[in-house]
Amino acid sequence: MDRRDADVQEGLLVLAGTPIGRPADAPPRLAEELGRADVVAAEDTRRLRRLTGELGVELTGRVVSYFEGNEAARTQGLLEALTAGQRVVLVTDAGMPSVSDPGYRLVAAAVEAGVRVTAVPGPSAVLTALAVSGLPVDRFTFEGFLPRKAGERARRLAELADEPRTMVFFEAPHRTGPALAAMAEALGEERPAAVCRELTKTHEEVVRGGLGELVAWAADGVRGEVTLVVGGRTGPSVVPSGPEEVAALVAAEEAAGTPRKEAIKAVAQRSGLPRREVYDAVHRRPSAPTVLPEEPPT
Repeated sequence: MDRRDADVQEGLLVLAGTPIGRPADAPPRLAEELGRADVVAAEDTRRLRRLTGELGVELTGRVVSYFEGNEAARTQGLLEALTAGQRVVLVTDAGMPSVSDPGYRLVAAAVEAGVRVTAVPGPSAVLTALAVSGLPVDRFTFEGFLPRKAGERARRLAELADEPRTMVFFEAPHRTGPALAAMAEALGEERPAAVCRELTKTHEEVVRGGLGELVAWAADGVRGEVTLVVGGRTGPSVVPSGPEEVAALVAAEEAAGTPRKEAIKAVAQRSGLPRREVYDAVHRRPSAPTVLPEEPPT
C-alpha cells in the first residue's frame, strides 16, 4: 500500500449534528469530535464559536467557513485535508449537515475518493416536527424547501397532490404564508397540516388544522424557524385520461350542485392537474368542422 492509500484510509469526515434550539440538546460526542478535529468546517464560524463556548469546548484544529456561497470552492481543499489523513468535522447552523444544508458536495467527493464518512447523530427538525405534528408517522417524505417562484411552486405541489405519505417541508418565515396558500390551492383547504415554529426553543409553537385555517393564521406574518408537516392524500386518486374526461368530471360535480368554479378546483385537487389545465378542458370546446363549398362542375 502506497502512502496515498494509507492516507485515504486514515482520513475521516465526521458529519456532526448540532442542536436545533437548546445547546443542552447537543449529544456528548459532539463536544468530543469538535475538540479532536484537525479541521472544523462550519456554516457560520461565529455560531460555531458561541456553541463551543456554551459546550465548554476548546478548538485546537483549523476552523474554516463552509456555506452555500463558498461550498463549491472549498470542497477541494477539504478533500485534500481528508486524503492527507486529517479528521474533518463538518457542522451547520442547526441539525444534520447535507440535509437542506451544506455538505452534500463534500460527502460525495469523500465517498468518491474512498474516504470514510461517519456521523454524530443529533436533533432533527424533520423528525421533531413529524413527531409532534399529530399526523401519521409510519411513512413520510421530506421535501425540503419549496421553489420560491409561484409557478414552479405550484407545479411541485401539483406533483404531490396524490402523495399518500405525510410530507415535511422547510420554509422561511416570510414565505410561510404564501407557501400555505399554495398548498391549500393544490392540496385542498381541508388537508390536515401543522406549522411547527421555533422547535425546542423558548417560544416553540405548533399550530395544527386544515391548510385553509393555517393560511388565515399566517395572515399577520410568521416569525422564527419553520417546519411544515402536511398530511398525505387519504382518498382514492382520480387520473383523467384526457381533456374530455377532465371536463366530464367537472360536469359531474356541477350536476351534484357544485358551482363551476368550485368544481374545477375540486377536480384539480383530486387529479393533481393544474387548475388552469382543468379550466381549459372545460371552456375550450372543440371547434365545428370547416365545411368547404362544393366545387362547381366542370
